[in-house]
Amino acid sequence: MWRRPFLTIFLSAALTLPALAFDRPFPAPTKRGQMTPGAHPEIVIDGKQRRLSPGARIWNENNLIEMPAALRGSNLVVNYTEDTQGEIDRVWILTKQEASQPVAKQINPMQR
Repeated sequence: MWRRPFLTIFLSAALTLPALAFDRPFPAPTKRGQMTPGAHPEIVIDGKQRRLSPGARIWNENNLIEMPAALRGSNLVVNYTEDTQGEIDRVWILTKQEASQPVAKQINPMQR
């Protein structure tokens, strides 16, 4: 009788552990900067006022979508991309481990 709960717990743990260790591949035109959120759609990257594109997406450290109005903090280390008009269209808030690596090492080799 005790085998079924043990097996269920073991399988659940075994299936969730790989999800905790992931590398986020970033597209080739990715840039690095320090972001401070502002009044939507404005943000500050590296001390310069920038604008989020209408369809901008922001991912937090856990790779979950973050709403611009919910962002808190300042000088968040981010990777970001720009659209053809120069607006920011994708932002990834980096973990300390990701921030310590150079951007070139994080670029997805399939998109170069």
